[in-house]
Amino acid sequence: MDPLFLKYGTESFPCPLSGARVLLPDLPAPPEDPEALIRSALDAPLGTPPLEEIIRPGEKVTIVTSDITRYTGSEVYLPILLDRLNGVGVADGDIEVLIGLGIHRKQTETEHRKILGPAFGRVKVTDHDCDNPAELVLRGETPGGIPVVINKRVAEADRVIVTGTVGFHYFAGFGGGRKGLVPGVAGRDTCMASHFAVFNPPAIGGRNPRAATGVLEGNPVHENILAAARMVEPDFLLNTVLSPEKKILDVFCGELEQAHLAACEQVRRLYAVRLDDPADLAVVSCGGYPKDINFIQSHKALDYGVNALWKGGTIILLAACGDGFGNKTFFDWFRHQDLDDFESALRERYEINGQTAYSTLIKARRYRVILVSELGDEETCRMGMEKASDLDEALKMAYEKLPPNPAVVVIPDGGTVLPVIKR
Repeated sequence: MDPLFLKYGTESFPCPLSGARVLLPDLPAPPEDPEALIRSALDAPLGTPPLEEIIRPGEKVTIVTSDITRYTGSEVYLPILLDRLNGVGVADGDIEVLIGLGIHRKQTETEHRKILGPAFGRVKVTDHDCDNPAELVLRGETPGGIPVVINKRVAEADRVIVTGTVGFHYFAGFGGGRKGLVPGVAGRDTCMASHFAVFNPPAIGGRNPRAATGVLEGNPVHENILAAARMVEPDFLLNTVLSPEKKILDVFCGELEQAHLAACEQVRRLYAVRLDDPADLAVVSCGGYPKDINFIQSHKALDYGVNALWKGGTIILLAACGDGFGNKTFFDWFRHQDLDDFESALRERYEINGQTAYSTLIKARRYRVILVSELGDEETCRMGMEKASDLDEALKMAYEKLPPNPAVVVIPDGGTVLPVIKR
């Protein structure tokens, strides 16, 4: 059997746990010609006519795509989309790619080149700015009372194409689809308001149990985001489903919700891995760069990975976090060390970063978390975790407190695989 290596940033650690169960998705081989797969999906969209029947010559088109923290295969599908638009009489000069940063940092030119691939320099590319009023417009209010403030490049375009990738999401159920617009190209207040439903009403307290990984039905966060995204009235969706090696496995095109739901079902089939019983130890890699570019991105692997454990079990998380936390306000939230106090502070002044910090601290209190990262000792401790310098040290620390003959699982791509206990 080939030795197992776990990715960490741009490096890898050999994993010495030969007797552990390795949780891997049961994936088909990536198609030899992903371009043909994309063209086929564009030819047969779900719930909407093909682009050729939607877009007219001379129209202004905005294509929304994700930033560098969410690899989507954009360098493959964007040139194909541009060719399609050219074919119906839309010139490159009438097309703009808008990077859906949400509340993330702006991208560098090098990152723009990676995102656009051969399309870089062919069309204009702009980063969304959720805090610049000059670039935002109000589209209205959802039935639930959420003001929908959106990037003017989307609001003023003749046609809007939303692109991205679909994977699990720890409180919206799944990423992709409507999230390309909200929070992707929404104002900060819209981002916050649409996510606030993660909490139960104050009289009940705590998080809404339906705001969970892999759950869409009855998920109030998903419903809020979808309602806000619908007010943008996008014309077309293209979402990929990727392998852990970032190869395109499938492509779904069409109407915002129908194409997204089809992609979600494919993700569930491929990436939910069942276990008969919970484990005592889970050794989890985020999947390497860019999935562990910062802690906010790495949190996905932590959130998924603990589903393999008994309450009180141990997780070793390999997350390089070369860009630190991922947002300047994230770590500030850990001034709240009491969970009730933390929840009260979030209800008073909600932030998505605060929600991620809150979720992190909840897991750190329910499980033993040993973090291998570039973050410092004090920062790691403040987040409720123990710091290890490498995998070997983390394993020594873990086994000091594990029961004899512990049940161990290894998850090489924790940012994509969702363990599900059968019973």
